[in-house]
Amino acid sequence: MNDGFDWDAARESLPLLLEGFRVTLLATVLGTLVAAVLGLAVAVAGRAPSRFVTVPVRVVTEFVRSTPLLVQLVGAAALFNTVEPLYIGIAVLGVHYAAYTSEVYRAGIDGVPKGQWEACRALSLPPRRTWQAVILPQAVRNVLPALGNYAISMFKETPFLAVITVQEMVFEARKYGADNFAYTEVFTLAGLIFLVASYPTSLLMRKLEKRLGH
Repeated sequence: MNDGFDWDAARESLPLLLEGFRVTLLATVLGTLVAAVLGLAVAVAGRAPSRFVTVPVRVVTEFVRSTPLLVQLVGAAALFNTVEPLYIGIAVLGVHYAAYTSEVYRAGIDGVPKGQWEACRALSLPPRRTWQAVILPQAVRNVLPALGNYAISMFKETPFLAVITVQEMVFEARKYGADNFAYTEVFTLAGLIFLVASYPTSLLMRKLEKRLGH
């Protein structure tokens, strides 16, 4: 082992980390899409007039929120052991964060002025048209910054996918570090890649939040 920082090991590990980053980015993008769509569906279902819909939705949502992501990943991998681990990881990330984005959507829907609902009723708009043309466009616009922040959080939690053998960036870093005794170099580089990818996105979300707030 070297006493100082081994730049050769850092350069050698970079292609592996970038390949792992590609998997990390793929899991984040697809997981975010799942969370955004499913979270919206859960939020709308939670306003259904029937308790046969709202109660199961509430129970499942609370279960997902009350259990750790790591436990959900391991449990899903054990149940669906014939499915590609990456697909399991994307699905679990999406479902896990959908439980939180649904609350964001709910707040956005509740934030739509009551006058909008009353105007739709006065115009005799059908419920589907009311949601699609009036309510959801306003609600989604108001919650975009919060959804972006959850996407960043998901990105930073993708290392948990390594426990189900998804070869994302931290998986590759740990493997290279074990094979070459270069943990300091490879994890420093992985941390810098996470920082370079997430920090500008965080600034963008803050700027978007300020713009939408005016």
